[in-house]
Amino acid sequence: MLIYLSHFLLPMLFIVGLIAGTVDAIAGGGGLISLPALLSVGVPPHVALGTNKLQATIGTFVATRSYYRKGWFSLTTIYKGLVFGFVGAVLGAIAGQMVSSDILKTIIPVLLLAILAYTLYSPQLGYEDKKPKFNEFWFYVIFGFIMGFYDGFFGPGTGSLWVFCLTFFLGYNFTKATAYAKVFNLKSNVIATVCFAVGQNIDYRIALSMAAGQIIGGQLGAHLAIKNGAKLIRPIFICVVSSTIITLAYKSYSQLGS
Repeated sequence: MLIYLSHFLLPMLFIVGLIAGTVDAIAGGGGLISLPALLSVGVPPHVALGTNKLQATIGTFVATRSYYRKGWFSLTTIYKGLVFGFVGAVLGAIAGQMVSSDILKTIIPVLLLAILAYTLYSPQLGYEDKKPKFNEFWFYVIFGFIMGFYDGFFGPGTGSLWVFCLTFFLGYNFTKATAYAKVFNLKSNVIATVCFAVGQNIDYRIALSMAAGQIIGGQLGAHLAIKNGAKLIRPIFICVVSSTIITLAYKSYSQLGS
């Protein structure tokens, strides 16, 4: 019997889901916690990816609903990014099956490193709304498509990229940027979950155990982010971006060495 089938692991994975959901609702990056946990208990990689997407989708939905109820984003503003993001995600998923993502594995850590450096050297970034540097309509059309394509093609760091772009280009504070990023993440997660479900690559027992934790974590994380704003989101955002850089760099190094 595979290790991951043990009933005794379900409470542990519930806690993992709770922690991942809390972190993800605050600054994204919950997958950096939940996916390695699934792989460590013996879940096959393709099933781990699908299971992770389902439980993350539920947590992201809960967090998104919490932000929406508190008025942190407007559907009339965001729909353009969702529409073009969907088109981009579909094209990205198709391209991902035809073209190697090796170049992105090199570029993205460097891009995230630049974002990390800018954030560290801009201590007031995200604490309050600033004057936008980009027209809102065209931002959502262009970046909605680009981010959707990237998420469908490769994916890691998408949430962090969204938070930074919304903060830098549209002048959103960190709480508002995180709320909007949650909506885009939810769209991507739903699309991915459907694909994994069609391919029968989801362990629903594990996914639902973790999702129970995600429901609590999503609500808790959104509450903490709304209550504390940038003083909480900023350090966690920096930690998430740093962890993503290390993870991607390690994977690239491991592949080069093999």
